[in-house]
Amino acid sequence: MDSRELLKLAEGARLNAYVPYSKFRVGAALLTSDGKVYTGCNIESASFGATNCAERTAIFKAISEGERKFVKLAVASDNSEKNQPTWPCGICRQVIVEFADDMQIITGSSKGDIIEINIKDLLPHYFAKGDF
Repeated sequence: MDSRELLKLAEGARLNAYVPYSKFRVGAALLTSDGKVYTGCNIESASFGATNCAERTAIFKAISEGERKFVKLAVASDNSEKNQPTWPCGICRQVIVEFADDMQIITGSSKGDIIEINIKDLLPHYFAKGDF
């Protein structure tokens, strides 16, 4: 699956977001090494600490189904309609490197510019399993 198609799936996933507080919808689409795609959206809670980001939703869905090898993660938000990138937050970046420390992150707009960057470039000097 190419990056534009994956980003389009992330844009669609954002429509399922539950965002009564921020009103900022985010979607993610995670591609596994065997070609499966897991989508996720952000889910807010009145107790803000219980909120979950789209990227982690997609990753946790995949992990819960037994997946462990990931290739690409596309992230889209309402900003995608303005051809603006949406980047994973710091917590999501740490979760991404936990499961795929060489994953490509895709953002931008499926109808416009696409940015692809390696997670190592988004989170250099990350904390890893071998650090303790």
